[in-house]
Amino acid sequence: MDIHTPLRHLGPIDTSKLSEAILAQDEIAWKEDKYRQEEFEVHHATESIVVLFVDLDRWPEVVVSKEPGWPRLADVALPLMNEIISKHYAPGGTVVRAMAAKLLSGGIINPHVDKHPSFHVGHRIHVPITTNPRVRFMIDGRPYQFKVGEAYEINNQKNHSVMNKGTEDRITFIFDYVPAEQIAALKTA
Repeated sequence: MDIHTPLRHLGPIDTSKLSEAILAQDEIAWKEDKYRQEEFEVHHATESIVVLFVDLDRWPEVVVSKEPGWPRLADVALPLMNEIISKHYAPGGTVVRAMAAKLLSGGIINPHVDKHPSFHVGHRIHVPITTNPRVRFMIDGRPYQFKVGEAYEINNQKNHSVMNKGTEDRITFIFDYVPAEQIAALKTA
């Protein structure tokens, strides 16, 4: 969603339970769902544990499915998402995507703009789980360094990229929240 600024800092959030659950996942959990890596070229250097995902082929009908990460992460992810939504957004919307995303050490997500129409109506929230001083998130030509224990909304309609020049993988919990008025507008379009 174009939020008229490259980045919105949402403030501190307790990520301890979500972080513990994500970091406890077996390596196989990161490799079981390759849809993002295969469908979106820019994500080839990533791995993910997908919790919720919208059916892109049925859009603008909003059909969200529980994915393989749901039984392992939903109990800790839902309270965190609900806390962020209740503090910063109007109630009644829908989370159309939620996942733990890992950018491998040395990996790059090339500059891109999120193009699918679902990205134009949803708030894209990033909650860092792990990071290192050599991770850079670029939005609209400016570098940002996200901190663990903070939440951020990015403007995914601006050119953005990420590079991890560190020796550790970078893990972020990402979710997309579509406000109720946007859902209503989709139904009348």
